[in-house]
Amino acid sequence: MKTKAAVLWGLHEKWQVEEVELDGPKENEVLVRLTASGLCHSDEHLVTGDIPMPFPMVGGHEGAGTVVEAGSEVKHVTEGDSVVLSFLPACGRCSYCARGMQNLCDLGAFLINGPQLDGTYRFHARGQGIGQMCLLGTFSEYTVVPAASVVKVDTGTSLDKAALVGCGVTTGYGSAVRTAEVKAGDTVVVMGIGGIGINAVQGARIAGARNIVAIDPVEFKRTKATEFGATHTVASVAEAGPIVGLLTRGNMADAFIITTDVAEGDYIGPALDMVTKRGKVVVTAVGHPTDMQMSGNLFMLTMMEKQIRGALYGSSNAQHDIPRMLELYNTGQLKLDELITTEYALEDVNQGYEDMRNGVNIRGLIRY
Repeated sequence: MKTKAAVLWGLHEKWQVEEVELDGPKENEVLVRLTASGLCHSDEHLVTGDIPMPFPMVGGHEGAGTVVEAGSEVKHVTEGDSVVLSFLPACGRCSYCARGMQNLCDLGAFLINGPQLDGTYRFHARGQGIGQMCLLGTFSEYTVVPAASVVKVDTGTSLDKAALVGCGVTTGYGSAVRTAEVKAGDTVVVMGIGGIGINAVQGARIAGARNIVAIDPVEFKRTKATEFGATHTVASVAEAGPIVGLLTRGNMADAFIITTDVAEGDYIGPALDMVTKRGKVVVTAVGHPTDMQMSGNLFMLTMMEKQIRGALYGSSNAQHDIPRMLELYNTGQLKLDELITTEYALEDVNQGYEDMRNGVNIRGLIRY
C-alpha cells in the first residue's frame, strides 16, 4: 500500500514528507492506522546524530491507533483493537523480561538497526528500503510494527492523548516513580521541563512528593511546571541549591532527575551536590554517544552513599504501565490533554521541531 511518511535521509537534514510504499505485516507483525504521533525530542537526536541511526529513516516513535491487520502468529490483538505503540519492544522471554525489566529486553538491540527484526524493510522509497525509528515509524498514517511493540488498550480510549504514553509520559513519570523511587514527603528536583521533564514533575506529584523544584531557563516552561505540580521553579541549578537547602533544613533533595534536551557530563556534579545521603541522581536525558567523562566528588559519593542511575523508559514495563498511565488519566490524576501545546499536520513536522527548539512547546502532536 502507499502512505505518506516523514523521512530523514541524512544527518542535519530536514524531514521530507513524501509518498512511500508500505509492505503488509509478516506473521509476528501488526499493521496499524495511527490516530496521532507525538513529536518527541528523541527524533531530533536522529537529526543531530546524538542517537546514531542508519539513514534513511521514517521518524516517530510515540503513537497510538487502530489495528488494521495482525499477522498469523499474533495472538494478543486483532483487527479493530485500539493500541498504543511502545518504543521499546518486549519479548517476555529473555532474562531481563523474566525479571520484570521489560525496558531492557534483548530486542532493544534492534532499535538502532533500521530494518525490522528479521533484517528486512517494510517502508520503501526512491528504490531502497527505509528504516523505522525504534522499529515503529509513527511519522506515517500507516505503519507495520513488531507485535512485541504493541500494547492493547481499552476500546474508547482517547488515542490522540494515548499516543503520548508510548514514550514521553511513561518515561518521565517512571523516572520519578520507578527509577528515583520517589515517596510521599520527598523533595525532588527536575532539571529540564520538556515533554519528559513535565511528566517527571507530575510523577513526583502523584507519588506524594512534598517539594518539587523545576529548573528551566524558559519562563513558559516554568509556568507550565507549576500547573503540573511543581512547588517551586527556578531558571538555573545555581538558583535551585539555596531553595532546596531551605526547604529541607539543609538535608537537600531525595532525588535529582535530569531531563534536559541532551545530558552533559558536567551536569552530574552539581546534581550530586544537591542530593542528600543515599540521594539519587537520575539521568533520563540522552547524552552524546562519544562523551566518556562525568563530573562529581567521588569521595562524597562513597561517604554519603549517593547514587547515579540511568533511566531508560523510566524503568517502566510497557504492557503493564501504559494501561496504568491511561487509568490514572481516566481518574483525573494524570494530565494528558494539558501536555499538548500545538497540533500539526504531518506536512508541518519541521515546524513542530522548530517550535520545540524555540521552547514554545511542551509537546507537539501530529494528528492524522
